[in-house]
Formats: sequence, structure tokens, C-alpha cells
Amino acid sequence: MNPIKKTAVLGAGSWGTALAKVLVENGQEVCLWGNHPEQAAEINEQHTNKKYLPDVQLPKKLKSTNDLSDALSQADTVLFVIPTKAMREVAQKVTAILEKPVLIVHASKGLEQGTHKRISEILAEEIPEEKRKAIVALSGPSHAEEVAVQDLTSITAASENKMAAEDVQALFMNDYFRIYTNEDIIGVELGAALKNIIAVGAGALVGLGYGDNAKAALMTRGLAEISRLGAAFGADPLTFLGLSGVGDLIVTCTSVHSRNWRAGKMLGEGKKLDDILENMGMVVEGIATTKAAYELADLKNVEMPITTAIYDVIYKHEDVREVIMKLMNRVGKNEND
Repeated sequence: MNPIKKTAVLGAGSWGTALAKVLVENGQEVCLWGNHPEQAAEINEQHTNKKYLPDVQLPKKLKSTNDLSDALSQADTVLFVIPTKAMREVAQKVTAILEKPVLIVHASKGLEQGTHKRISEILAEEIPEEKRKAIVALSGPSHAEEVAVQDLTSITAASENKMAAEDVQALFMNDYFRIYTNEDIIGVELGAALKNIIAVGAGALVGLGYGDNAKAALMTRGLAEISRLGAAFGADPLTFLGLSGVGDLIVTCTSVHSRNWRAGKMLGEGKKLDDILENMGMVVEGIATTKAAYELADLKNVEMPITTAIYDVIYKHEDVREVIMKLMNRVGKNEND
């Protein structure tokens, strides 16, 4: 019998809603928190979240609220599924409310602007040890739209605390949602964040009319530079060959479900970034992560030519085709360097 009785899921977007649905279907008590009272009312009364998962019927037992105190009341686990830029602020509010230590889990993917902190680092800074049992990152190749309709999915629960990762594994695992554990939370979080950059590039290639050869090259060499930066921060290079590395890279670089891929495709088609982000309706983490990764690579003296190229397009407004030609015409190198 799983000892976890109630989970507060913070973030009522597509992924937060899909994960809340999994937990309810696993027999857990769940309260889904979001900012908008009309959204909470829709989930409670109509059992839908049409803005984010328009074709999905949600379990009647799934409860939603826009009151953070209500969501956290009696919770044993708190699952953060919110944009990276809001993580610190929400964590501070959670800390002010919590009255007992809880298991902290996050399923977000990004790096904080300015500090370059991973999400678990932000949570550790803002939620004191006496109010948390452990911090676990939940990550891997997982489109919310597919999880919500019980498509087969496998992801990773990563934590320095092995037992905490196993608790999360038991909490989420069922016959369509398989969870593996991993103690390399650095590698899992960096893989999750950095693959979004490569997905923007993959979308741009499609928008420009390039084919599968170009996309395969981008993904493979993108994984190489993700691994280099991860290793510079102490991650296990093997982690990037797992679900939160190559697995997440594949699904994010090849699917129309990916916001980062769609944003990149529109960039390749010549649309303006501001217009793309305004029309997307959801956060495109890869845009901000590109800047953070570019700065981290410079800090650690790690060569990341694809990340630099995408940075040049997004932040220096360089022409996409010209940037690609610069990449292709660099000095020849050994593949393993």
C-alpha cells in the first residue's frame, strides 16, 4: 500500500492536468491548482480542461482550485508543473503555507534566467529542509496529449534520495505509464532543459524545407553538446543516452505536439519571434533556455556550436540560413572530440 495519500499538483496546464489524471486513475487523492477560478470551475463541474487538453474527459474525482492553501491542505506530495520563470515565486508561497514536511516533485523543464539554476536547485533554496522530505525530478519523453489518452509512456524519476525516487515511481506507475529511477538528477534536469534548444533548431530545419538527413545530424550533434555541458557540471554522460536524454530529444524534435518544435518551424518559415510567442498560448521553454545554456557554455568553456547558432538567430536576429551555412562550413573535426 502506497503511503502517499494526497498530492497537490501545481500548474493546470496540459502536463500538470495529464499528470493529475494519472494520479487519480492510480487511486490517489489529487488537488490541481491553477491561477484561474474559471478553469478550476470547468475542471470541477464539466471535468474538462479544453484550453490545454480539448479532447480529453477528466476523472470526476479530480478536484481543482485556485486557492493554493486549499491545494496544499493535508498534502503528502507537492508536484510542481509550472514554467521555470514562475518556479521561485510559487515555491516561496508554498513554503509560507506548508505546516509539515512533504515530498517535493517537479515535472518542469528549464533553467532559471540570470542564475542558470536547475529547478531542483531553485526548490532547495526556497523550500527549507524542515519542510521537505526530498526533491525528485520527473522527466522523459512525454507529450501531455498522449499521456492523457493513456498512450504508452516511459519516463524517469530522478533524485539523490533513492527511496524518494522509488516512492514517486510507485505513485505514478501503471500499465500505460512506466517510471524508471535514476540518482543523477543533474543529468536528468540538464537533459530535459537543453533538448528544448535542439527542438527549436529541428523545427527551424523543417520550416526551411530541409529533410530527415539534416534533422538526424542536428539531433545527434545536439546530443553531443548537451552531454559535454552536462559532464562539465558533474552529470553522468550515460544519463544522456537514457529517457531524459536521447528519449526526450527524439520526441521533442520530431513531433507537432512540441511547442519548441512548432516555434522553431515558424522561425524557419520567417515569422517574427514576438508574434510566435504571442500566438503560442503556452510557454516555449527553449527560447529562454537557449540564453541560459549559451551563457553556461561560455562560463564552463564548453563548445556548443548548435546552441550558439540558435542563440544568434533568437537574440542577435541573424538570418537562419546564414547561420546554418556557418555551422556546416566550420573546420572539420573528429566526431568524438
